[in-house]
Amino acid sequence: MGPRSKVLISAGELTELLRAGDPVSILDIRWSLEVPDGHPAYLRGHIPGAVYVSLEDELSDHSVTGRGRHPPPTGRNFEAAARRWGVRRNRPVVVYDDWNRAGSGRLWWLLTASGLTDVRILDGGLQAWISAGGELEPGERTPQPGTFTVLPEDFSDGVRSTLTADEAGDGAEAGTWALLDARAPARFRGEEEPLDKAAGHIPGAVNLPFTAVLADDGTFLPDDAIARLLAERGIGSGDSVGAYCGSGVSATVLVAALAATGRDAALFPGSWSQWSSDPSRPVARGDH
Repeated sequence: MGPRSKVLISAGELTELLRAGDPVSILDIRWSLEVPDGHPAYLRGHIPGAVYVSLEDELSDHSVTGRGRHPPPTGRNFEAAARRWGVRRNRPVVVYDDWNRAGSGRLWWLLTASGLTDVRILDGGLQAWISAGGELEPGERTPQPGTFTVLPEDFSDGVRSTLTADEAGDGAEAGTWALLDARAPARFRGEEEPLDKAAGHIPGAVNLPFTAVLADDGTFLPDDAIARLLAERGIGSGDSVGAYCGSGVSATVLVAALAATGRDAALFPGSWSQWSSDPSRPVARGDH
C-alpha cells in the first residue's frame, strides 16, 4: 500500500469495503466556518453506518486559553470521544465531510497523531459518495462503545509532527522550515481579517491556500501537481515543511495532501489565531 492509499479512500473502494461486510468505522465530520454544527445535515442523511463527530465539541477544547480558536482536545478526552464513536485500534476508520476536506482533515490528523494507523479520508467527501450512486441513511447512529486507546497524552508528543509558535516563527525566519500558510490569499496578505486579532501572516511564511491542493470535484490533486505547487513556492523535495491556518483546522488538509505524497509536514495547531493574539509577535503583510 503506497502513501496515497494509506491516506485516502475513494467512494468506490468504500462501497466495496461495505459490500464485503468488512468491519469499518465511518465518521461524519461535517463542519465549516459558516455552518460549524453539521449535526442537522447528518440527521437528514449520511453514509450508512456513519457516526456523527462534532468538531467544535469533540475535536476542540475551548476551555484552553492562549492556544488559538480550536485548541486540540486532551488525549484522554479524545480517547473517550473516540470510544463513543465505536473506534477500535484493530478496525479501519474512514472519515468524511462535505466542505473541502477541512473537517475530515482535522479528524484524520487527531486520530493518526494518537497512534491509529488505519485512518483514511474519503477522497472527494460526501459529494463523491453521492456522485458514485451511494445511498444515504437518515437519523442517528449509536455504535457499540469502542476500545481505542490514545498512545500519547499530549498531541505534541504524538506520531504527527507539531510546531509551537516559537518553533514556527523562528524556523520560518531562519529558513529551517518552509512554513505554509493555508488561508485565503487576502487574509495572508493582511487585506482582510474577519476572525482574528491582527491581519497578516507569520514572517517568512508562504501562502498555499488549502483548497489549492483539491481538484474542482473536491478530490486531492495527483502527487506531481502537489509537487508543482510546492516548487512554485521554492520548496524542494528535501525541505522540511510546516503548516498553519487560522486555527489549526484547514492546515490539516495540507498535511494530509503531503502525507499522500509520502512527505511529513508539521502542524502549528494554534496557528494564526494563537500567533496574532500575542501583540509581541511580529506580523508581516503583503505577498512576502
